[in-house]
Amino acid sequence: MQTRNPLLDDLARVAAGALGVAAGMRRETEDLLKQRFSAVMGRDGFVTREEFEAVKAMAAKARAENEALAARLESLEAAVSKASAKIPASGTQSKRK
Repeated sequence: MQTRNPLLDDLARVAAGALGVAAGMRRETEDLLKQRFSAVMGRDGFVTREEFEAVKAMAAKARAENEALAARLESLEAAVSKASAKIPASGTQSKRK
């Protein structure tokens, strides 16, 4: 035999409604936190992953160019040093009258 208790039915409806409200609040809280997090990240100058990768590639290219220029400068300095060693140092200068 089954009895219907209106008090238990009301409590079940209230509990079901509370769970629905809690789920809605959870979704709203997550959305709000995502918005706040994005705002803080943008305001503090954080960049996206794509921007970071682009700048990283540019830095790698600049580093490679810098190393190539440093090697070229070193070879030019060596050539100048070798050329200046071949030129005899003159102790006396000729005077014009």
